[in-house]
Amino acid sequence: MAVVEQQVAATELEHVVPKVRVLFERDDKFYANIKKRDVEKISHRQMRVPLELRPGGAFGYFNPDGGDLGRGDGPTFDKAVLNSVFLNEGIEYTKLTQWATDDARKAIINSVRRLTATALDEMRRQLDSQMMQVGDGVIGVVTTDTPAGGSNVITLTTDGFGARLMRFGQTVQVWDAALAIKRGEGKITAHDVENKTISITPQIAAVAPTDKIVTAGLAAPASLPGLFGVPYHHSNASAGTWLGFSRSTTPEIRANRVNAGGAGLTLPLPRLAMNKIGNRVGQDNTFNPRAWLHPCQMQAYEEIGQLVSIIQKTPKEESLNMYFGSNMQLAGASATPSFSWDKTRIDFVVDEVWGRAEILPIGFYTTDGRKIFEIRGPSGGVATAEVFYMVVGMQVFVNNPAACSYIDQLAVPIGY
Repeated sequence: MAVVEQQVAATELEHVVPKVRVLFERDDKFYANIKKRDVEKISHRQMRVPLELRPGGAFGYFNPDGGDLGRGDGPTFDKAVLNSVFLNEGIEYTKLTQWATDDARKAIINSVRRLTATALDEMRRQLDSQMMQVGDGVIGVVTTDTPAGGSNVITLTTDGFGARLMRFGQTVQVWDAALAIKRGEGKITAHDVENKTISITPQIAAVAPTDKIVTAGLAAPASLPGLFGVPYHHSNASAGTWLGFSRSTTPEIRANRVNAGGAGLTLPLPRLAMNKIGNRVGQDNTFNPRAWLHPCQMQAYEEIGQLVSIIQKTPKEESLNMYFGSNMQLAGASATPSFSWDKTRIDFVVDEVWGRAEILPIGFYTTDGRKIFEIRGPSGGVATAEVFYMVVGMQVFVNNPAACSYIDQLAVPIGY
């Protein structure tokens, strides 16, 4: 009787493709842009950003035939104030994970080396997500919750982010819409960016539509103790505060808004956004904004261009490309795409007015020269697991909100 394959299976060699493909993104485009700016080294005391808030002087006509010139006046100076916030990314692994992959004859990657090599990339990706929120740590809004299998299965189609700002395995909190009641917290155990759904385990009771998904570690998100992202600085709100100023009584610190009213992108909107900057800071200002936007709005802009394009066909074989390249401009502002951007917004960012304050540079958490720490077991002895942390203490600020402009309430093209 012939020998069958089952009888020799134990002698067969297993082949593993030597390259590990990454099935997710680590985009950090806007954070990387801010990190390039000059950094202000600060202590834990408030940093002051001096502003010439209002012009001054007593202007008017006078009578040169013995008339009274009157008294004088002068400009008003004030300060914006801020403190650093602290963020960390913890990476933990067991000793077996280390020992099983510490040689090329055992595994195609050294797991500990890969963890330490990618930890900074993941930290920067998380910081980029934090740059997309208003300072309250909110990274998603609940549309529906359908509990199943001991988890909350949540859809996130209410805002322009979906599940994009979250990560698989991330611990998050769920708060009510007013950020006054904490429903609970858990870990993201399923993360579907395309369908804008996540699962949180263990199940949190009473999760309702309009509840907010908040980054772990914030004890009172309504008090804005988080990183001040783009929508915090790029806001024309007349309620609340901005770096110590009252938005209601200080219109000078409000940014410029163009409300699209739920309609799609049209050509007048970017021009208006740019002109609002000029109206506030002057026609001859040297600011050169860049239009940061989700690629879906670049598609909307491209579709406007396609409608007015004419193809000149010559009598020869030619290739066809009905799309524009990446070198797009909106009313003179170069288009800078980011998949982490709010799909309903276009922000005209002036790099010169953005700054970064830092008490602790991004890097490994270190104690007495050690970067990796053992875990303790239930007995109090050492557990066969280790942990390390990436940490940063920083805050971002804008020193001229009048030079900031944005379009919001844009319709999202179909498919996104």
